[in-house]
Amino acid sequence: MNLILLFKEDFISSNQVTLNDFRRDHIIIILKAKEGDTLCVGVCDGLMGEGRVVRISDEGVILDIVLHQPPPKALALTLIMPLPRPHVLKRTLQCASSLGIKKIIILNFNRVEKSLWNSSALKPAAIKEQLVLGLQQAKDTMMPEVIIKRSFKIFVEDELPGLIKGSLAVVAHPGQGGQIPHKVKGPLTLLIGPEGGIIDAELQAIKNVGFQTIDLGPRILKVESVLPYLLGSLSLTS
Repeated sequence: MNLILLFKEDFISSNQVTLNDFRRDHIIIILKAKEGDTLCVGVCDGLMGEGRVVRISDEGVILDIVLHQPPPKALALTLIMPLPRPHVLKRTLQCASSLGIKKIIILNFNRVEKSLWNSSALKPAAIKEQLVLGLQQAKDTMMPEVIIKRSFKIFVEDELPGLIKGSLAVVAHPGQGGQIPHKVKGPLTLLIGPEGGIIDAELQAIKNVGFQTIDLGPRILKVESVLPYLLGSLSLTS
């Protein structure tokens, strides 16, 4: 945890917060902070700054905070991804959040197991937990938006054309040719298929609305590996 993310409910005055959850434990056990120490803090969807430890007790840690620094610039990328298994979803959400992706769409595909839609990992609180972990890792405060779409056909036909307007839209799919765009000016919409692959009908529907295919090479990568691999291979410029 490189930044302690604060929320409105943490404030006991305009410039003071009290923490009595896992953040308190992290401050005491991991950071080994003492009264008078200064920690890096940030308010969710707001500014970053410093928090001075005023008091440590069984009831919580009290910090005096000063906020003066904007968070890092968001990545100009919209991620459309399949619903993977819960442990993969958690890691992918953390990864996307830490990389600065602010819009994540979880989409149903033919090869997504139907039982996965009943997973507790899809509950809003569970999703928020992973996003917060990513923000705290990256020293960011701007909470990503996560949208869940269970109907592939309705989403692709009715919503996707408007969503990708003004952006370069690419879908990672093996054996389709197309090189990774090493330098992208402006926004990018990146679609990643499920580990079993995108079936032909789905791929054609995606291409019909304006997506270009890119081939990552002969290796078949997991969902959680594709994202950092792609972002490490291209350069996004505003």
